[in-house]
Amino acid sequence: MKGLTDIPGIRVGHVSDYEALTGCTAILCEAGAVGGVDIRGSASDTQETPNLDPGHVTPQVHAILLAGGSAFGLEAASGVRRYLEHRGIGFDTGVAKVPIVPAAILYDLGIAKAGVRPTMAMGEAAAAAATTDAVKEGCVGAGTGATIGKILGMKQAMKSGVGSFTVTLPAGVLVSSLVAVNAFGDVRDPATGKIVAGARSSPTSHDFIDTQEQMKRGATGGFGGRNTTLAVVATNAKLTKVQARKLAEQASLGMARTIYPVNTSFDGDIVFALSIGDHQADLNTLGVAAAEAVSAAILRAVRFAKTLGGVPGLG
Repeated sequence: MKGLTDIPGIRVGHVSDYEALTGCTAILCEAGAVGGVDIRGSASDTQETPNLDPGHVTPQVHAILLAGGSAFGLEAASGVRRYLEHRGIGFDTGVAKVPIVPAAILYDLGIAKAGVRPTMAMGEAAAAAATTDAVKEGCVGAGTGATIGKILGMKQAMKSGVGSFTVTLPAGVLVSSLVAVNAFGDVRDPATGKIVAGARSSPTSHDFIDTQEQMKRGATGGFGGRNTTLAVVATNAKLTKVQARKLAEQASLGMARTIYPVNTSFDGDIVFALSIGDHQADLNTLGVAAAEAVSAAILRAVRFAKTLGGVPGLG
């Protein structure tokens, strides 16, 4: 399986700056996809998410942009729009076609060069690099500077990145995910309950301290407001905008099963959902698969992440 690009009509492209340790990821659905969004964290920063509301006039989106760089990284979405405009893709206003590109960012300014962020040119390059090949995982694109387990600061955190996974259902129905994991908390394997990656007991140790237990003992975290897990789930099943929003909500349970704690006031956790296809499927079954896909992608994001910027990874 290839991850998110298993869904026909979706292409994924990454651009990574390994000197500044930042980057962006473009998820293209140029023929149009019905979209939804679920925002659970309290430190999110987004662009064009109102277009995903069921009452909004635009029926489809043409891409999703995920980026590092905190709010500065939203500039990269303009590059994706420019790329799509040049290809004649967008919502037809009668005068011009306007590409609909919802975007969300994560905070990676604390790992390398805070003054270098994803730009419009990087966003355009990520879109131009998008392919139907297997999704590249680990420290790439929006996950280039991603980290986890930051309750004791970056010196005792671990490296994270991007992961992608597909769940197959009967009759050819697919539910796929792509997740950029930049969480405040630790990542646990739902199958065992054990911490896979997270806050460490010292800068030289690989022993985990268990962030939730530290919080219950009075630790409040010295890295607040600088964390976010960004997920995109997509299916080849046909959904309405209301159903796509519900799918995003159900998919967010994958974060809750894998990240401890999750959806905190320190995190800007977001799930986008895309429907691109004509397969028929039960919405609740799709939701179960979406949660599984998100959970598996989170595990892959940390397992494929390599040591960068002095922050140790598992890859």
